[in-house]
Amino acid sequence: MTSQTRTYRTGSTEVVLDLTDDCAAIVAGLGDGLLNVFVPHATAGLAIIETGAGSDDDLLAALGELLPADDRWRHRHGSPGHGRSHVMPAIVPPTVTVPVIGGRLALGTWQSVCLVDLNLDNPEREVRFSFLL
Repeated sequence: MTSQTRTYRTGSTEVVLDLTDDCAAIVAGLGDGLLNVFVPHATAGLAIIETGAGSDDDLLAALGELLPADDRWRHRHGSPGHGRSHVMPAIVPPTVTVPVIGGRLALGTWQSVCLVDLNLDNPEREVRFSFLL
């Protein structure tokens, strides 16, 4: 297994950040295997979705309806609704695994690997990329 960690700046807004190009660069030329992507944070997740055609915004809207940024959450510190960010990884998990064939991601035509972050209180995220033969 080879592994590396990269840091991403997500800023102060909810975001779906496309990591696909970084994933592709990490596995380029490595042959066949699996790429596991993991975000070691209690308030972020990873999704494989289409981006650029509105699906990323639709995901944020759906999460906003499902997990409103209000004061209903028992976990209360930080920005309003911060507790929802601690519930989100049960819906958008902190890990995804993608097959790699011939050093290339075996994603579908419109699929992208994305970091999903609703937490306005933590503007930097680490992501671990592990390639398994």
